[in-house]
Amino acid sequence: MHKGKELSAEDKYQLLRDISFKIKDTLDLNVILNLLLDALKTVLDYDAAGIFVLSEHIEHPDFYFPGQKIGGIAKRGYEDHPLELDAMLREGKGIVGYVINTKRSVIAEDVRKDKRYVVGRKETLSEIAVPVIKNGETIGALDVESDKLSAFDTHHLEILQFFADAAAISLEKAILHHQILENKKLEEQLQIAKEVQSGLLPAQSPEVEGYDLAGVCIPTYEIGGDYYDYIPLDENNLAIVIADVSGDGVPAALIMAAFRAMLRNQLKMNDQPAEIMNLLNEQIPEVSRKRDFITAFYGKLNIKNHNLFYTNCGHNPPILLRSSGKLEFLESGGPSLNIIKNAQYISSSIELFPGDQIIFYTDGVTEIFNRDLMEFGFERLKEVILKSKNMSACAIIDNIVESTKNFSRSKLYRDDFTLIVLRRK
Repeated sequence: MHKGKELSAEDKYQLLRDISFKIKDTLDLNVILNLLLDALKTVLDYDAAGIFVLSEHIEHPDFYFPGQKIGGIAKRGYEDHPLELDAMLREGKGIVGYVINTKRSVIAEDVRKDKRYVVGRKETLSEIAVPVIKNGETIGALDVESDKLSAFDTHHLEILQFFADAAAISLEKAILHHQILENKKLEEQLQIAKEVQSGLLPAQSPEVEGYDLAGVCIPTYEIGGDYYDYIPLDENNLAIVIADVSGDGVPAALIMAAFRAMLRNQLKMNDQPAEIMNLLNEQIPEVSRKRDFITAFYGKLNIKNHNLFYTNCGHNPPILLRSSGKLEFLESGGPSLNIIKNAQYISSSIELFPGDQIIFYTDGVTEIFNRDLMEFGFERLKEVILKSKNMSACAIIDNIVESTKNFSRSKLYRDDFTLIVLRRK
């Protein structure tokens, strides 16, 4: 294969084989593109060469060029200039910039006479550049320079375009590979986050004398913003908490984790429902955005006198089903947390009699839609609760989960789904 001669089909095939063999064991973008420049040197003499790409098209942290319109991702023979002095990289000027902007190749026999030229290296006298095209869009240029006048012609143009096409394919594959690795890394991180968050929720329900207690949390994504907890206060008192952070995914999970930590820290000093929520309403803005809010229910169950002392902060009112079949709702409290700066919360109390049960839930339980866009809603939830009246806490939860999935005809929930059932035996 002779340098500078027109490439035959056989030459292209051989060159492609050579390039493929050299890059087959790597997906490192820097290595691949430099191997392309090495291969180009075997068929075309140059004193400087580079593969330049618009910064907006490089989704790769190793080739991130802040403040540059064009990034040189593989270069040979160029001098390093401060960015403020390099009009091509900073502003997209010069022959490279022209090729990228117009999608047209350029052969400059004497760069000193070409108005488009900006000095990249003092020795350059002639230059040739072709566009690098990906999915029909020009994303960059392959540029070659010589210290001789009229060093390039149309035959070199064909050779260079062949390498530009190979560069485009390499860019696409390397960036795709990086994205796959990043997605895998993200999946691993989410799995770790899921395991961490699972550790923040009760591993099992506590044994409470005279009571049957069960709970479940099914996040929409790997992690979510729903939270429930059982926190022993002393030998006679148990805190029962359920909360829902606005939004979903990672942001909601982070706020949920902060809320849990603040709540448990406060309970070491004070376990009075309204006072706790007044304090948390002051602290939550420190760990959330203005638009974030938390609905929460905190109840203090005294298993000796069978009293539940509670406050409800904008949460779905828990349903109290008396043994007689009468329904009551635990609504007293105040607005959602982080809505009103100086909100004042109040507490109320109820007495639980044998056979009474309370269903605590987040809106993900009722705001479930079927294929006809009908909502599961409160009335259907109430119907399931009434039918499950004499069952265990776990069985009640199983019935609600099964009923919602049968209604939506899906195993997935569009919002985090959290339930607690408390029954006095």
